[in-house]
Amino acid sequence: MPKTIIVSNRLPVKLKKEDGKYIYIPSEGGLATGLGSIYKEGGNIWMGWPGVAIEEEKDKQDAIENLKKSNMSPVFLTEKEIEEYYEGFSNETLWPNFHYFNQYAEYEERYWQAYKRVNQKFADQLSELTEEGDKIWIHDYQLLLLPALIREKYPKISIGFFLHIPFPSYETFRLLPWRRELLMGMLGSDFLGFHTYDDMRHFLSSVNRLAGIGNSHGQISLGSRKVLVDALPMGIDYDKYATVAADPETLEKEVRYRTLIGETKIMLSIDRLDYSKGIPQRLRAFELFLQRYPEYKEKVSLLMVVVPSRDQVGKYKELKEEIDLLVGRINGNFSRMIWTPIHYFYRSFPLHALSAFYRMAKVALVTPMRDGMNLVAKEFIASKLNKKGVLVLSEMAGASKELSEAILINPNNIEQMVRAFKQALEMPEKEQIKNLEVMQNSLKRYNIHHWVKLFMERLDYIKSQQLALQTKILDEASQLLLEEAYRNAESRIIFLDYDGTLTPFHGDPQQASPDDELKNIILKLSENPKNQVVIISGRDKETLERWFGQYSLDLIAEHGVWLRLHGKKWKTLAMLKDNWKKDINDVLEDYVGRTPGSFIEQKDYSLVWHYRKVETGLGELRTRELTSHLKYLASDQNLHVLEGDMVVEIKSSEVNKGRATQKWLKDANAEFYMAAGDDWTDEDTFKAMPENAFTIKVGNTPSAAKYSVTDYSDVRKLLISLCTNKKEAIT
Repeated sequence: MPKTIIVSNRLPVKLKKEDGKYIYIPSEGGLATGLGSIYKEGGNIWMGWPGVAIEEEKDKQDAIENLKKSNMSPVFLTEKEIEEYYEGFSNETLWPNFHYFNQYAEYEERYWQAYKRVNQKFADQLSELTEEGDKIWIHDYQLLLLPALIREKYPKISIGFFLHIPFPSYETFRLLPWRRELLMGMLGSDFLGFHTYDDMRHFLSSVNRLAGIGNSHGQISLGSRKVLVDALPMGIDYDKYATVAADPETLEKEVRYRTLIGETKIMLSIDRLDYSKGIPQRLRAFELFLQRYPEYKEKVSLLMVVVPSRDQVGKYKELKEEIDLLVGRINGNFSRMIWTPIHYFYRSFPLHALSAFYRMAKVALVTPMRDGMNLVAKEFIASKLNKKGVLVLSEMAGASKELSEAILINPNNIEQMVRAFKQALEMPEKEQIKNLEVMQNSLKRYNIHHWVKLFMERLDYIKSQQLALQTKILDEASQLLLEEAYRNAESRIIFLDYDGTLTPFHGDPQQASPDDELKNIILKLSENPKNQVVIISGRDKETLERWFGQYSLDLIAEHGVWLRLHGKKWKTLAMLKDNWKKDINDVLEDYVGRTPGSFIEQKDYSLVWHYRKVETGLGELRTRELTSHLKYLASDQNLHVLEGDMVVEIKSSEVNKGRATQKWLKDANAEFYMAAGDDWTDEDTFKAMPENAFTIKVGNTPSAAKYSVTDYSDVRKLLISLCTNKKEAIT
């Protein structure tokens, strides 16, 4: 029975040793809540580290047995692995880089080696749990290598990956010495999910520029597999937070806290201790607010909760000291006997206490310097049952893309933050209610359960697309079926691409002219009165005329720009202009000048930049730059930029092989249809062919074709076979 396996660095429980025994503390996090609907069902499993180093074999076995009852499988890490893989590479290298704090990043080779070893440990254990047909959902930055590792053992398995922190821009990500390995690890997935479109865009840019792999509409073609990339902002369990906010225990705590604090308006700040959260900047803004608007003294207090995290690590210890000093200074300068400006708690609170804080707060301050999502902002909105309150939210948090009715600020702009505090405190209740209703309705709809459902649907979608594009190998039985259909037909139409399909692809337009064998095949096919043969190629019309003008066949040149019916003159299939060519040619000439070995091929209505003879690496680099440049120039000129095998071509977007094929087939009424091609420009031809056509893809990449063969020699063998019978023999 196929199952779903969730894999994350941490399990949704934490083991803690008390009185010599391990106790199990369930997580109340949003991810654990959302994924509970998956891993608790049937034979599904959640695999991850239990949060503590367990050394004794007996304790490990007890943990395995106890966790198995809850559909969990623990991965045991040693103290050294925790130090180097988790504290080291994950949190000292990836975390600062992904959050744009590169000044804090440590590039230690031993950390990288530990990261690889632990990802392999996860892969080994995952392999033992996995069977063909299973779905695997991997989470977050600690396991970036895992998708590719498990893909090696299970090439066809369904793998999803979600990154819960930001993905940095190319210029930041490229600083990592192991950037390409990390990207290729992630690309082992079938579906990659990110919180925001910006994160998705940054990832695709890095894949393009660092791995030399392009994309189309969020889909990456990776050999014989397509990878889907999309933005899916994670929600919260809205009903849970709304219910807790109305719970008698929460109401009792709210009364108690309010009695202790008094009637001052509360501005709420809740964060884990981390430099990405912008806590010192927020405190300085609050200090400036009190200085600039003294009328709010004794009327407003900041209730600040900082949850302890890694405070023995140098940077975090310094951050804690900075926060303590700022709180001390502000309270020392502004406190009164009956009023404390900042109520500061360096500890965690249970859910009912947090819910009471959310209910009490007039304003919530969520102002991280950079955050993947930030669920505190959403929890605050869900807890506001009276629909009164204001959210001040950093535009650097992923949540800002959804909660646009909040007061959005740049956390680096202290002046703007101060103005936002005043605006929030003075916002009319009518406006508060209006804004909160909009945000609450959005959060209700796009909750954690919707996010889980949508992720699994997208994973299923790309898997179905992969299966739909998988071509059946043209084996002996399939070829016999094709040959029988061919011989029984009184009228036949055969579309044949040239480069890579009938002959090896050379790239150089001066090479790859047809050899004697191919000439003989074309002659026999085209001489048969039952056959209509069409050579459809990206080559220019002069070349095709020189090679095939003497045969009784039709020619389509430049991917569909020119058509020549046998015995007639060339004509264009559309009213095209070429006045764009000069400007584009100037750009291509610049790249030729900077790229030894490259050259430009001039066609009537397209230009081609060839780089087959360019030094390996340099050609790929220049291609990324050139493609990006050309797409920018082409955006408002109705032009299309095509990336082929060692070429970049730019032409009118009104032209492709599919449109030419459709026009050619418009009045056709044959009994047998066949098309063969080798690259993605031929996909348009395959899609334009009738349902009963025999379509053949040369190579092993995904295709709309029904069949595939290994290379051009297989196409020739097939054509020879079609021509070879008692009446049609190749001499």
